[in-house]
Amino acid sequence: MPEITLARSAWQRWLWLLLAYLSIGMAMLGVILPGLPTTEFVLLAAWAASRSSPRLAAWLENHRVFGPLLRDWKNGGLIARRTKWLASLSMLVALSILLLTVDHLPSVLFAAAGMSCGALFIWTRPEKPRAE
Repeated sequence: MPEITLARSAWQRWLWLLLAYLSIGMAMLGVILPGLPTTEFVLLAAWAASRSSPRLAAWLENHRVFGPLLRDWKNGGLIARRTKWLASLSMLVALSILLLTVDHLPSVLFAAAGMSCGALFIWTRPEKPRAE
């Protein structure tokens, strides 16, 4: 994996830092809200933090909840089976809520298609490191 360098100008650093913190916030919401992804926002936060704040990047990598996700991703794009099941179940709950509360069928179908793409992506990621 190529090493990422910090942003060169102060305004770029602040933009990356803002993106990192917004992504962390969205990831934290994703932990409790069904249908809102957590893993993707954690990965985005780590990527943006690596460009703006080594301290924030280190905090994320050592975080009790987010750290394992990042370490697995760095070790070959791994997503644990438990994480896959939790993500799939939360998408199913969110889709069920949409079906019960939204009368506009195209909106529900569009959301279902997006969730299906997300589920397909996570289920095609490896769960264990490849044998070398």
